[in-house]
Amino acid sequence: MKKTKMFRASALVIGLSLVGVACGGSDESADTTPAGGGECKVALGLQFPETGDAANLGAPMLKGAQLAIDAYNAENADNCVTLKKFDTQGDPAKAPAVAQAAIDDASVLGIMGPGFSGESKAALPLYDAAGLAAVTGSATNAELQNNGWKVWFRVLANDAVQGPGIAKYVAETLKPASIGIIDDASEYGKGLADNVKAAMTSATVTTETIDPKAADFSAAVSKMKDANPEVIFFGGYYAEAAKLSTQLRDGGVTATLVFGDGVKDQAGYADAAGPAAEGAIIGCPCKDGGEEFSAAWNTKYNEAPGTYGAEYYDIAKLYLSIIAGGAKDRAAVLEGVKAADYAGVTKQIKFQENGEATESGAIYLYKVVDGTITFETDVK
Repeated sequence: MKKTKMFRASALVIGLSLVGVACGGSDESADTTPAGGGECKVALGLQFPETGDAANLGAPMLKGAQLAIDAYNAENADNCVTLKKFDTQGDPAKAPAVAQAAIDDASVLGIMGPGFSGESKAALPLYDAAGLAAVTGSATNAELQNNGWKVWFRVLANDAVQGPGIAKYVAETLKPASIGIIDDASEYGKGLADNVKAAMTSATVTTETIDPKAADFSAAVSKMKDANPEVIFFGGYYAEAAKLSTQLRDGGVTATLVFGDGVKDQAGYADAAGPAAEGAIIGCPCKDGGEEFSAAWNTKYNEAPGTYGAEYYDIAKLYLSIIAGGAKDRAAVLEGVKAADYAGVTKQIKFQENGEATESGAIYLYKVVDGTITFETDVK
């Protein structure tokens, strides 16, 4: 891959007001134009949950990608790039049609995402057939890399790393003699829960599955209350985790609650569950990206980086470096991703033949303290 200049964080805040938004077809597209104006000829697509129950997890993905593209366009008026949004609501059933819309848009040279594991499994056969690169910074199911896709890449650890990392923390720090493991039957939630279960060899395990669309999780609450585990792990997303936490506490269950990355959302989990979330542990292979990145994010958005924001910033920067290096079509962009050896804010990004990152990184543990999700430690 041809070397190109790196964009310093100071450049990230240049021209941040130069953002125009346009809508086209069935999917919204955010057009980011350079300081000199004009129309961008190429685009990067973001497949993610912009709306729906999982939108809180999608928002930082968009913000991270937008931050990178804004800075790039401020310095590259003659080779600008548009960000186009493809909203799946995180729903695997919606993913094929959304993926096809991205494929049919000839300006899209690469996909950032898909955001979730289930939608990845549904969309990737189409992207693979079209030769359209897709780099995810959040779909963590541990089987995705085994599908033989030639266009799929992942910049972070999968659940075969996340699950044992969480289990190691639980075993060594909480030291429970018994653990309850609940999943939401999703591609992501069950996969992660199974990986935690397999690694918890020193504790008695009680398992249960919930229907995430149900309002009442009383069967799971009763089973956990009867088993009386010291720790309960839930594999699923923040909306169900908030309801489950509340119902467990209302039901008299006092076990320490532990979750995976799908629950790491302040508003969706910690704020929604309130006192029921206090003391909960949340694991995530995500990293906030360091002080310089966090400062640039705060300058633009007036907040701390959200879950997976740094990963999607890195993915956008990777694609942009390939485009700046001369790639003008999907085939060239795909080859650039395959050959990547890029210094991101989260890690050095380089891929194995199956699309997995050569450097998966640590698993980071967070704890809800006084109602706020706060960094606790990391597990390697």
